[in-house]
Amino acid sequence: MTTQSLSKLEQDAVQICQELIRIPSVNFGDGKGDEKEVALHVIKLLEEVGIKATMYEAAPGRCNVVARIKGSDSSRPGLVLHGHLDVVPANAADWSVDPFCGDIIDGMIWGRGAVDMKNMDAMMLATVREWARTGYQPTRDIVLVFFADEEAGSIQGSHWMVEKHPEVFAGCTEAVSEVGGFSVTVAGGKRLYLIETAEKGIHWMKLTAHGRAGHGSVTNNENALTRLSEAVARIGNHQWPQRYSQTVKAFFKKVAAETGKEYDEKDLTPLLSELGFAARMLGATLQNTANPTMLEAGYKANVIPGSASAVIDGRFIPGFEDELNETIRTLIGPDVTLETITTDKALEVPFEGDLVDAMCNAILIEDPAAIPVPYVMSGGTDNKALAELGIIGYGFSPLKLAADFDFMALFHGVDERVPVDGLTFGVRVLKDFLEHA
Repeated sequence: MTTQSLSKLEQDAVQICQELIRIPSVNFGDGKGDEKEVALHVIKLLEEVGIKATMYEAAPGRCNVVARIKGSDSSRPGLVLHGHLDVVPANAADWSVDPFCGDIIDGMIWGRGAVDMKNMDAMMLATVREWARTGYQPTRDIVLVFFADEEAGSIQGSHWMVEKHPEVFAGCTEAVSEVGGFSVTVAGGKRLYLIETAEKGIHWMKLTAHGRAGHGSVTNNENALTRLSEAVARIGNHQWPQRYSQTVKAFFKKVAAETGKEYDEKDLTPLLSELGFAARMLGATLQNTANPTMLEAGYKANVIPGSASAVIDGRFIPGFEDELNETIRTLIGPDVTLETITTDKALEVPFEGDLVDAMCNAILIEDPAAIPVPYVMSGGTDNKALAELGIIGYGFSPLKLAADFDFMALFHGVDERVPVDGLTFGVRVLKDFLEHA
């Protein structure tokens, strides 16, 4: 596919996205990651057009990049525009292409980070580079931030920056980042554009069972692995009750209205069938969830271990953290202990105000048939850390997607890719939004 017909802004977004994907910045968790090379490339792209950037290294190789673009109206609060530079691992054997190729194939840019979230990083960079080339000055300060470590709890990224360098965000009241502004096609071909105004909270926990170690041939009714397995199975099979936040109610009322379906607050799950690829992710926003993700026990086939452990990924609806924690404690029983690995707050803000209006208007300029709606994200973003400073965060990384493009399956998935025309649509929308934010 040729990109010669694209504007300089659009070409820049495409090329930068490819370049960022080609720099592996894999976060393996447990503090094992390295964003330095990609951070240096971001600084180079900014300095090419005269934008000064600073790198903050939380630990060797764990790099955050910040640039403040001065606005024309110093009386206005600043806006944090942020992305993360790290990506999750990719097993090349599972992919049909090199996970870090960044190639354009069948109208898509392929590679780890294409949707999470080097596409948005590229749109951000392309927009401010365009401003620098044309001499445009936004009305409010834009604090441009590229965080490390988002894929492992943001300990060496946004949380570290908020704790160690809060001055970077001085004067800022609002923030915009990933996983919002993308289209979902519903009945009749109507396109909803989901703007993230809420996200579930996080509680990652380690379960440990202790028992009596011994020979594998001997009966053992204090087997730690058995105790742990039973607790893990109870958690994994638990049917969580429906719990609806204000944002969920607003979203599903809009879905019902646009599809002609019934809105029944006793059970919103029938409306999920109208949401195509987004149904799985949005279904997770109707309830708390707790998924077993890791197991560790034993060291030899004929030795019963004295302990066994598991990791649970818990996510809670805004307002229902206590219910999640109390339920987990009940499910694990008396023989298993619980240790918190990471916890972070749920967020929810109203779908209103000048910033939201600017998002909606920017989408409507590019797609007059668009229907902007608020939604809850089942995962989390760096907006959680910024909330510690009182900064209100939204998810807005706009993409216009084909009805049959399973966008959500590509987050942390195999053959991750982003449509070129979705990316070019997104950078036009993002630029217009930022110029009216």
